[in-house]
Amino acid sequence: MQTRDDIFALLRDALVELFELDAEQVTLEANLYEDLEIDSIDAIDLIDHLKQLTGKKIAAEQFKAVRTVGDVVEAITSVINQAD
Repeated sequence: MQTRDDIFALLRDALVELFELDAEQVTLEANLYEDLEIDSIDAIDLIDHLKQLTGKKIAAEQFKAVRTVGDVVEAITSVINQAD
């Protein structure tokens, strides 16, 4: 099982790699849409990337209420900790 810190590091690295963001921009409080300029198409790319990294199926519906990086960390934590 991964900790929230591990998941945040994984997510930060993914955001930096996929969207050419500076790692310093990616904080738990950063708003995906306003601060990081992640649009809905980018969000789908991010979900696909996270599926590959975690090996878990991640439904887009699980991300409808996500607004911040911290929200994504919580959503991924929930997915990873679900019993298969």
